Amino acid sequence: AADGGLRHVEKLGLTPNEILGDFDSLGYIPTGSQVFPVEKDDTDSMLAVRKGLALGFRKFLLYGALDGPRLDHTLANLQTLCFLASHGATGYLVGQRYMATAVREETLTYDASAEGILSLFCFGQDCRVTLRGLKYELENGTISADFPLGVSNHFVGKKAAIEVHNGTVVALWDVKNGFPIER
Repeated sequence: AADGGLRHVEKLGLTPNEILGDFDSLGYIPTGSQVFPVEKDDTDSMLAVRKGLALGFRKFLLYGALDGPRLDHTLANLQTLCFLASHGATGYLVGQRYMATAVREETLTYDASAEGILSLFCFGQDCRVTLRGLKYELENGTISADFPLGVSNHFVGKKAAIEVHNGTVVALWDVKNGFPIER
């Protein structure tokens, strides 16, 4: 659990293996936690991700990291997904209404039962992508960081696929669809 995330973990009746952060959000320092200074380069979420990578984990589910009250932290968490993808790991932000992941030179597939909106955003250099099984398909097209071409696509009752040929795309979809089929 990272800082204020400990509250949520405890509400679920769970006991985390690791507790870390600067504890400016939680307001107290839990016994046995790893304490970091408030003035640091990493967010508490990034501290947790780095710890997980150091422990050998390759898949990360970050709950409460998508729809909190601070937009700056939400954007930082989207960047954290890109960090994970660039380090050969997979991360998901799981919110109350949406889920997000970063796709870097791989294919992400959704079941034909998926409904609602799927939006894609390029993070960094222009991204070359192929989209299949969606309302707006694209064959080897370009999504750039300076124009929202990938926003508000729709699932249409077919198996859908996002293939990222180069670059990193952040995908955002309705949480009711759950996790993609494969990475």
